[in-house]
Amino acid sequence: MTQLLKVHPENPQRRLLQLAVDALQGGGLVVYPTETAYALACHIGDKSALERIVALRRLPRRHQFTLACRDLSEIGTYARVDNSAYRFLKHYTPGPYTFVLRATREVPKRLVHDKRRTIGVRVPEHVIARTLLELMGEPLMTTTVRLPDDEYPLTDADEIYARLQRQVDVIIDGGSCGLEPSTVLDLTDSPPTVLREGKGAIELY
Repeated sequence: MTQLLKVHPENPQRRLLQLAVDALQGGGLVVYPTETAYALACHIGDKSALERIVALRRLPRRHQFTLACRDLSEIGTYARVDNSAYRFLKHYTPGPYTFVLRATREVPKRLVHDKRRTIGVRVPEHVIARTLLELMGEPLMTTTVRLPDDEYPLTDADEIYARLQRQVDVIIDGGSCGLEPSTVLDLTDSPPTVLREGKGAIELY
């Protein structure tokens, strides 16, 4: 049975978010709000949970997976950050941005792009997402809640519940989210390149 947790968007109840953390640590899938759209998450080390997300989203074999991280320090554990990349990360995090970087050995191999050896990283700004990551104590594997036949992400928790009940374990209702995805910037290129224009404005320098 899918749990629908009504969480205050500005002062989230930590006891409710702990229920989501417990589900994640037990191999569950959790939907949570971000400053862009609702996202779907699982524990980074759980193979079966990842397979459930791949099946639900019908993700391609060489999908670029993303880790939601608490801060720059945590990014540095899972991605190789040189001085140039650090300047971008420092300037644009937290916020509606995803950065593609070379993965370190701390990233499970199944999450690493098998051709480019990269991982996406993001530091969300939404207080619910940040509190969830704080309670989790480690990154989450994350992807937008956009179903295969839909043009846009799902923005309403009640609709997500109606369409995904019994397919996910917890849905955190933090109010309506937007339709615009994060801006994706590839920091492995020199100069960096914008792979997807989204909510976050980027000034390349």
